[in-house]
Amino acid sequence: MIKRIKGTQDIYLEEMKYWHYVESAVREVTRLYAFQEVRTPIFEATELFKRSVGESTDVVQKEMYTFEDKGGRSITLRPEGTASIARAFVENGFINLGAPMKLYYMGPMFRYERPQAGRLRQFHQIGIETLGSSHPTADYEVIEFAMSLLKRLKIDDAKLYINTVGCEKCRPNYKQALRDFYADKIDGLCTDCKRRYDTNIMRLLDCKVDSEVAAKAPSIHSYLCDECSKHFNELQELLKANNIDFEIDSRLVRGLDYYTKTAFEIRAESLGSQNQIIGGGRYDGLVEYIGGKAIPAVGFAAGIERIIMVLRSMGIKPETEEIASVAVLPMLENAFTLAFEYARRLRKRNISVFVDVMERNLRNRLKHASRIGTKIVVIIGEEEIEKNLATVKVLDTGSQFKVDGDFMASFVEEKLMEL
Repeated sequence: MIKRIKGTQDIYLEEMKYWHYVESAVREVTRLYAFQEVRTPIFEATELFKRSVGESTDVVQKEMYTFEDKGGRSITLRPEGTASIARAFVENGFINLGAPMKLYYMGPMFRYERPQAGRLRQFHQIGIETLGSSHPTADYEVIEFAMSLLKRLKIDDAKLYINTVGCEKCRPNYKQALRDFYADKIDGLCTDCKRRYDTNIMRLLDCKVDSEVAAKAPSIHSYLCDECSKHFNELQELLKANNIDFEIDSRLVRGLDYYTKTAFEIRAESLGSQNQIIGGGRYDGLVEYIGGKAIPAVGFAAGIERIIMVLRSMGIKPETEEIASVAVLPMLENAFTLAFEYARRLRKRNISVFVDVMERNLRNRLKHASRIGTKIVVIIGEEEIEKNLATVKVLDTGSQFKVDGDFMASFVEEKLMEL
């Protein structure tokens, strides 16, 4: 038997209800906040991610699915969504459509890493991006959106953590302070920290292995330029004024090179160590890095699998989805033509219909109709064909009616409204 690839999953039946629940909430909140959907390819030129995410990051160095296509081009399955949105912004001339551009996406991402709970090789993200505004109100709205989404999903154990990672003006001094701090400690650090010391020094702050050392490292807040300090303070004031609780985490740096100024995470305490469900921040240089004009931007991404883990841990169950409101059961070989005609009439009234195409007795047909959530069945046998009738049965009550075939659709519609 051919099996699915390690680190991927099949999503079906009961599990699918959670996905529909999350996706429906995303679409509703994006509508309320006036974000427009963008769909980008699942593979891009490798250079896009090297240039935007950063060649020294774990994503680029260890986790990307990269291959050479038949034209000799280096192609990478997208490991995250923001770089693709920025590329689409530049390539399609979104800058000419006015600012800010408020965009969102949903779809699969790919990273080659050790599969574990909430971490797959093919995973799915939702994300929003606001491009064009450098003001902290844009940062605030993105965070408010994230909190509104979780509220709509009934996730109430999530906590917001914020930080600033500075900018190109003040970050070099902070990086040097970190190198000085870690210089005499490097031999005792983990393998990843030893590598990051030379390539991505700020990532040492969020190392889970050497967290006790990181806790004593200097804080970036002592090295911020006036612009970054002002931006961060204004964001805090906005959050306070709008009653959004938060905690400052000076070790929160995020794992991608394009972040500037604001960085934030929302963590679900119920998930333990793998508790981040939403992460984002500002990336004012990204559009310029990939060949566009200097456009400020801010956004976040959330893992759908992680969100569903939280829903399950909290005992939140989406409402049962009915597959069809009505089942049409043709009991004879020559009843199928009429069965499909009845189904067409019902569907014109926006009623979902399941036509049973199996050869089995009435008892088993009724049993299956009940299993898929059907409320009413329409039975077509010999008498129904001869006399232009339909036998309508309401499953919950067991009540049964003989109805003229010409009035079947309106009768079923009325019965559904009564249920």
